Amino acid sequence: MELDSPIAELVRLTQVQRAALERLKLRTIRDLLYHVPHRYESGADVRQVAQLHTKGDVVLYGQFTKLEMKRSWKTKVPMAEGVFDDGTGSVRVMWFHQPYLAKMVPLNELVRLHGTLSIGSGKKYIANPVVEKAAGLPILDSSVGLMPVYPESAGITSLWFYHAVKRIVEAHPTLIQNVDDPLPESIRERYHLPDIKTAWIWAHQPKSEKDASAARKRFAFEEVFLIQLARALERETNKTRHALPVDADERRVADFVSTFPFTPTAGQKKAIADILANFLEPYPMARLLEGDVGSGKTAVAAATAYAVVTSRPIPGKTFGNLQVAYMCPTEILAKQHFATFTSYFKNYPVQVGLITSSGCYKYPSKVNPDGATDISRTQLLKWVANGEVPILIGTHALIQKAVQFKHLAYVIIDEQHRFGTFQRQALTLKDGTTPHLLSMTATPIPRTLALTLYGDLDLTVLDELPAGRKEIKTEIAGPKERVRAYDTIRRLIAEGRQAYVICPRIDEPDPTKQLALQTRSVATEIKNLQKVFPSLVIDKLHSKMSPAEKEATMRRFEQNETHILVATSVVEVGVNVPNATSILIEGAERFGLAQLHQLRGRVMRSSHQPYCFLMVDKAASQDNARLKAILKAKNGFELAEADLAIRGAGELYGRQQSGLSDIGMEALANVKLVEAARSEAFALAQKDPGLTAHPGLKKQALLKLKDLHFE
Repeated sequence: MELDSPIAELVRLTQVQRAALERLKLRTIRDLLYHVPHRYESGADVRQVAQLHTKGDVVLYGQFTKLEMKRSWKTKVPMAEGVFDDGTGSVRVMWFHQPYLAKMVPLNELVRLHGTLSIGSGKKYIANPVVEKAAGLPILDSSVGLMPVYPESAGITSLWFYHAVKRIVEAHPTLIQNVDDPLPESIRERYHLPDIKTAWIWAHQPKSEKDASAARKRFAFEEVFLIQLARALERETNKTRHALPVDADERRVADFVSTFPFTPTAGQKKAIADILANFLEPYPMARLLEGDVGSGKTAVAAATAYAVVTSRPIPGKTFGNLQVAYMCPTEILAKQHFATFTSYFKNYPVQVGLITSSGCYKYPSKVNPDGATDISRTQLLKWVANGEVPILIGTHALIQKAVQFKHLAYVIIDEQHRFGTFQRQALTLKDGTTPHLLSMTATPIPRTLALTLYGDLDLTVLDELPAGRKEIKTEIAGPKERVRAYDTIRRLIAEGRQAYVICPRIDEPDPTKQLALQTRSVATEIKNLQKVFPSLVIDKLHSKMSPAEKEATMRRFEQNETHILVATSVVEVGVNVPNATSILIEGAERFGLAQLHQLRGRVMRSSHQPYCFLMVDKAASQDNARLKAILKAKNGFELAEADLAIRGAGELYGRQQSGLSDIGMEALANVKLVEAARSEAFALAQKDPGLTAHPGLKKQALLKLKDLHFE
């Protein structure tokens, strides 16, 4: 048996346990050892029923003397109810909406109960506690050390992990003793980190909080270090690849930018200069352009694309041109960028193509030089393959095998976190050479997350808005402020403007499902707004509509035929209607801050005064710390840091979304730790680019990178 042996070789697993371990991405004995407890209980945490006088978190040892299924007296909610006794007294226990637990919780057996004590009308009860059999568990008291509490999944408990790891340590000690430490000794000494063998013992069987804390620090550093090392290796590998040469003449690009209908900001000019400098390198660029909503990322993309498509495949020759691929996450956004690019290139002999699942277009049209024409997919692909269409904009359709470029030199990916690594690679490696890569996002990313997950990319930040844009007036509005919000929207529409109303859901919840969220839906809100604004044209937009329906809806809104667009968060990214200057977001407390900021950005596209109303279900929600942060933050980056501080990385990004462990998530809140791990990783990669002296370390770094899917 080895560390990389399946867990099934250590302990016998049921199908339910196998499924639970797979959900947690725990497959090997090594994975099990890295499944570190998220907290510890000590004897001081354990209470007796006779001591329960105040509300709060409690841990009890005892037995259930009574269990039954019933319904609550007033609301008739199905529930399980029991009586828990520990010898010093008894307390009522209830599980709402889980009546089946009355048959599953053991009766008259020693169990450990962890829950929250409530006191109402002089009566004590514990609601929805976690119960597990205590056989095999040390009964904690002041004389016993710490008891690890592990992250669980349906079908597998903390107690199971306790015994599984205990079996490794006691029955197979050589598995731990003979392991190679992924962290070099010099790094461990520099940051006072325990070696891997000690860290595993201190994490799973700590004698003190100090030992447990030291182990967690070591594992947090190790995880970030391995990710950074893998990213650093990618950087070094990228320098060995070949990029097609681009004529990055700053004066030529400046002449092109001078035709834009606005004056570029200092940030845009610097971003263009950074990218042009990358084009002069013999290896391909890998850059992330992070810009606040409305900061002008598309203009930067167009200016640098101009440098590429006016460059020749063979230096010194006067025929042919290099090509650009621009990938967008949605069809709406792809069509919007197609319209924007055609406006930028209208005075230049550059053909622009659009390819989506619903159709293909080419600009300019032979019939109408000022407009685009729809063409067959076969014809567009033919022109792209022979190089006649130098700029191709599209959705995931761009990465299909049928799409072949002649001289692809530059790939632009918008809202890059919505595409995985393999999707990006499928596009950037399409024709043998490696094109320059510009990833762009308007989603605010905390600095530690950007450093950790996007360490292979150079970072450029657009932190200012174009001249003439006014600061948005944002208000958290409860039920009493609704009429005033409607009056503001009515006034703005009378002045010729338009409005968005955003709802958390498309349809009404199923009334038969008692746990359904009672939130406003697009379906019912249109009916409500038609009563409030009987003379206005109101339309809808959501993900269940067909591409043709979405396109028709957006065309009507863009042409000001629609006054109010009621939508879900499908308009969160990229939708650009400058005449829309007010947005009302229903159930704002149900959205993340980054998402609210994106939605708010939809009305920050012109020189008109924009308004945003964050509607909350209850007046008390107006004191919500997260929502107040959106009032104080000057830009999306400040907002992202505030969201990280308030909610923590685990709730923001989640282990399932990012591929990071719980400890890795905690590390994102520690800037010093992330920067130290990054510094050590990049120094090692530069010193030993192939990690030939550290083959085991290289393997662990690549395995960690494979788990990541927050891209």
